[in-house]
Formats: sequence, structure tokens, C-alpha cells
Amino acid sequence: MARDLPSLNALKAFEVAARLESMSQAADELHVTHGAVSRQIRQLEEELGVALFDKVGRGIQLTAAGRQLRDACRDAFGSLREVCAEIRQADQRGPFLLACPGSLLARWFIPRLDRLNAALPELNLHLSASEGELDPRRAGVSGTLLFAAPPWPADMQVYPLRQEHIGPVFSPRYSGAARLHGQPATALLNESLLHTQSRSQAWADWARLQQIDPAKLTQGQGFEHLYYLLEAALSGLGVAIAPQLLVADDLATGRLLAPWGFVETQHQLGLWVPARQPQGAAQQLADWLITQMQESSI
Repeated sequence: MARDLPSLNALKAFEVAARLESMSQAADELHVTHGAVSRQIRQLEEELGVALFDKVGRGIQLTAAGRQLRDACRDAFGSLREVCAEIRQADQRGPFLLACPGSLLARWFIPRLDRLNAALPELNLHLSASEGELDPRRAGVSGTLLFAAPPWPADMQVYPLRQEHIGPVFSPRYSGAARLHGQPATALLNESLLHTQSRSQAWADWARLQQIDPAKLTQGQGFEHLYYLLEAALSGLGVAIAPQLLVADDLATGRLLAPWGFVETQHQLGLWVPARQPQGAAQQLADWLITQMQESSI
């Protein structure tokens, strides 16, 4: 069964050549060779069974059939351009509801919102926070910031932003700060360690990466959410385990110390977006997040 339409590439080559009345200029606009444009138009003429151009001296001139097809292509490609522009603008203008962990929102994102608004003024960003399990498929959510390990589900477009790094942190006000100074990480075996239910395995994960037996760690005060854990550490209540990104600003100002640095985990922070929705705004946001997070790197 014959196709209803010729090749769109051939139609595009014809539309440009007809508009410019020049094969060479069409090749320049399309960033292809003169021969490639000629072959596309020859293929189109063979499919339609008519000549679309006549040679006039060293130039070309549209035939009656060519003028008819030129007008149709001009209208069709013009409509496509308008619709694509509308889709892009709608993607950028419509509200983009971003769900993310409350600790990430409060400790890293909000202090940088002014930069985001300056860099992407057309992005109508709405923020939603939760310390519970986030569902990137929740109705109405445009994107979700998640710490997770690959592979990614097929129905989600995931923009990897940053590999997760975790490590122990404490305030200079902590009563054990002086005795921990200059000591190896095993010194933490003698400390009561702050922990959080939302990342219950964080200390164990860190210990294994440091070749320390997790069973030898002493669990101290527990907190339901990571945000409260970090507030406790800032208040000098003990040593907390934290993602480097969430304490970057506190480390820079000296409010927290991380003498043993941070270790890389298998998790990545990513922007999760339903694959079915337009990706323009998500791609812009992801690019901005990557740039900002590089500035917060170890």
C-alpha cells in the first residue's frame, strides 16, 4: 500500500528550496550538501509523478504543481511551527509542581530560590515538601526530587543531578568536639550517635564503607525526620550522619564540622518527571540544579 504522504525530509527540502528558489541556498539553510537537496527533491518528484521545478538558465523555477505544493508546505510547516511554539510556551508558563524532601527544601533549595527566579523567570515553580515517602507518579506533580539507586522505571524520565555522599557531622559546640579533633573515624565507636527514622540505615551504610562493623556503633537520640536530626546536630547534641548536600552551607560557615569527609553511596539525587509530559521546563530546572549542586560539591 502506497504511503499517503511523501518523506517529510523531502517535503522540508522542497519547502526551503521553493521559498529561496535556490538549491544551493536551501542546502546552506539545512546544513546539508547541494546534492542531498537535489536527491530529496528528485525522490519527491518521482513519488508524485510530476516535475516540481524547471531549470531556467543557471537557476530553477517552480512549475504549476510546484507552486501548488509550495503553498501547501508553507501553510503546513507554518502551522507546525506555531503549534510547537505554543507547546513550548505552555510547558514553561504552566505551574511546575515540584515535590521534594522537606529537609532538602528547607536546607538547600529555599536559600537558592532567588537565584532560580533570576535564572529562570519564566518557570512558574510551585514547591511541595514531605519527609515521608514521595510518589513521583502522584497526580498533579510535575516533578519529584528523589534519592534513589538505578535502574530507573521506564515510565519516568529521570534527570540524574548528583551522586549522594554521606558523612558524620557535628557542631563545634558539641561537648565531644575537642576529643574528636584529629582522631580517626573509629573514634565514633565511643560516641552516642544521632540518627533518624527516615534514613535508618545511614549509619550502617557509612560504617560499612569505612570498613567499620556497624554493630559496634552506639545509637543515641533518634529523630523522626532528617531535618530535626540536623537541627539537633547544630545545637551541639551529638554527631549526626548527613548527606553532604544538605550541610554544605553549614560546613562553609563553620556551623558544622565534617573531619572525616564524606563517602559516596549507591544513591543518586534525581529529578523524576513522568515521561508522558513535556520535558522543556524539567530540562531547564535540571540544568540549573546541576550547576548549583556542583557549587555545593565536596
